[in-house]
Amino acid sequence: MTAGSSHLVDFYQQLRRSWSIETSSHWQCDNPASGQCGVTALVVHDWLGGEILKTDVNGAWHFYNRIDGKRVDFTMGQFDSPIGYDDVPSSRDEALGNCSKRQYELLKSRVAAVV
Repeated sequence: MTAGSSHLVDFYQQLRRSWSIETSSHWQCDNPASGQCGVTALVVHDWLGGEILKTDVNGAWHFYNRIDGKRVDFTMGQFDSPIGYDDVPSSRDEALGNCSKRQYELLKSRVAAVV
């Protein structure tokens, strides 16, 4: 899958349909991106490559990706105000520390089922 803008929109829709309380214990019906940043950054990295980045948001790490030199944050909608991105390089291990392996495997399989 390429990282073109229409592909990113399609991929976001696949992620959004796949998020649940099972992929993040912070998931909320009215805010499905809540708590999904680490697990989502991992799955995006699996499918689209690029880098995993992080930034501090209110004292906690928020994970997202950079693909083809562009910041891609599918979970920014969980926040009420704009994020001041620091673009700190991160890793798969750090992002996995933000979720469980079970949550990651579940989101990965759900996205794979609709791609």
